[in-house]
Amino acid sequence: MIDARRKPERPFRTGVVMDPIAGIKTYKDSTFAMLLEAQRRGHELWYMEPAHLTVSDGVARGHMRLLEVRDSREDWFTLGESENRELAVLDLLLMRKDPPFDMDYVYSTYMLDLAERAGVTVVNRPQALRDANEKCFTTHFPQCCVPALITRSSEEIKTFVRDHGLSVVKPLGGMGGDSIFQLRPEDPNLNVILESMTRGDRDLVMAQRYIPEITAGDKRILVVNGEPVPWALARIPGAGDFRGNLAKGGTGKGVALTERDRWICSQVAPELKRRGILFAGLDVIGDWLTEINVTSPTCIRELDAQYGLNIAGDLFDALESIRAAAER
Repeated sequence: MIDARRKPERPFRTGVVMDPIAGIKTYKDSTFAMLLEAQRRGHELWYMEPAHLTVSDGVARGHMRLLEVRDSREDWFTLGESENRELAVLDLLLMRKDPPFDMDYVYSTYMLDLAERAGVTVVNRPQALRDANEKCFTTHFPQCCVPALITRSSEEIKTFVRDHGLSVVKPLGGMGGDSIFQLRPEDPNLNVILESMTRGDRDLVMAQRYIPEITAGDKRILVVNGEPVPWALARIPGAGDFRGNLAKGGTGKGVALTERDRWICSQVAPELKRRGILFAGLDVIGDWLTEINVTSPTCIRELDAQYGLNIAGDLFDALESIRAAAER
């Protein structure tokens, strides 16, 4: 049996595609936790942003730079000179670009398809990133969810709100709590909200029945290679807001998974693993699944700090084992 934590005979070459590293908050950035762990294991790190990806004659390439990271809030990285190289020189490639999930993001996944075809282990798999929209993917697990509706039609949403009472509406490609509105049947602004959200019935949105347990927190459950981390981060809304997102002023509190949480994970995790989604974040409010985050899930650093975990270590155990098996 391979000891996945042992350093390989040669350093793994691990690339990352992410938002500008100069703008991250290291104390809470999950991508940074992954980079620190990869470096600790002796991996050679290569840095890219989506704009650095290219395809030349069917070969995926990147304007990549050697990266060194330090666990600091003030001086946390050093980049080497840019080198135009084939992505195939990498062993592992972390796709960690934040939403919005727009066509530019989709085009990036097409390039990463070529890297995967050339033998690079891409996490999460490009096809899975395209197929598993973080809102829509929940519709594969209706037994875990409150009533929900995906539509362009403002009239259909108003009927949904009349039937289910207080609800929320959200865009399908956003993150961090952006543009999430409460909907009340009697709200005189209901028409305006729906006109804006759907852009006059042109854009698909999701409506969900409101879950009052949000006051106890929107739990982020991390799933690594099909296994849930035993603790979740409950993101509790700030004063005067109903959104628990940390980006919107919520506070994070670690909580043990409940029996219901574990049941939800048992419903979702096998499908994640089947699709090649090695790292995902399930959002659970009360007893209900609300989102499945697969692009750039967060909360590693908060849970590591509260419980003495090494979640990125668990991820790289899986990645190194997968890579070692591929090279045998």
